[in-house]
Amino acid sequence: MASWNSVPLQIAYQFLGWTAFASWSVSFYPQVILNYRRKSVVGLNFDFVVLNLTKHSTYLIYNASLYFSKAVQKQYFEKYGFGQMIPVAANDVAFSIHAVLLTAYTLFQISIYERGGQKVSRISFFIVAVVWLAAAVCFFIALSSHSWLWLVSVFNSIQVTMTIVKYTPQAVMNFRRKSTDGFSIGNIILDLAGGLANYAQMATQSIDQHTWVNFYGNIGKTLLSLISVSFDLLFIIQHYVLYPALKHPTSPKVNQQREPLIKRDDPKISGNV
Repeated sequence: MASWNSVPLQIAYQFLGWTAFASWSVSFYPQVILNYRRKSVVGLNFDFVVLNLTKHSTYLIYNASLYFSKAVQKQYFEKYGFGQMIPVAANDVAFSIHAVLLTAYTLFQISIYERGGQKVSRISFFIVAVVWLAAAVCFFIALSSHSWLWLVSVFNSIQVTMTIVKYTPQAVMNFRRKSTDGFSIGNIILDLAGGLANYAQMATQSIDQHTWVNFYGNIGKTLLSLISVSFDLLFIIQHYVLYPALKHPTSPKVNQQREPLIKRDDPKISGNV
């Protein structure tokens, strides 16, 4: 396994990694807090949350396997060279664990708060069922051939695909409602910061090692950052440009709206006919 050539770049790598972890991890809380304060999940697309749970679960399997499994690491080095560094850092594993827990908690909020008639679509249930069925089939194939790197790469491909799929229902819902009310923009801003920090972390490692192998050796992480940033920018445009929150003007006082019932200069009142 390769070592770092530059101590400053190594420090920058760790800093950017944990910055991404902090941004992505904290990004779950604005939505959770918003749901709690409103006691409602109206405006939050349920398909987004269900698909997101599958996405983060498969990403956790990939990160944990490549970070902890010696068998997977051995096959990675055999494929990309023993002089390379493992492209998964401790912050990646920590983030995945946290993401699964917070997404599951958001699903719990959906089950107890006002839903306004919203529900998970049959299409999402179908997608999730197909994904986990395919994953189970791949597991048994890898079990017989010991192709562990191939198996975790399958989970990596799943999480990339789910990243694209999960954002689409929320973006479409915002478009149809012409509003982002109920969907936390704080979540998106923090997610954008995490995606940029994650991409910068990978670039730092590549600069130190004088190779870009970690970008295509961990193509899932690369695509994750690019896709997340793209959708985050879309949501920001929807929130601030296309569908800004309506500002309701303060209602004038009632006594300013009403005309006086009796006018003192009325000739009938003054006695002048």
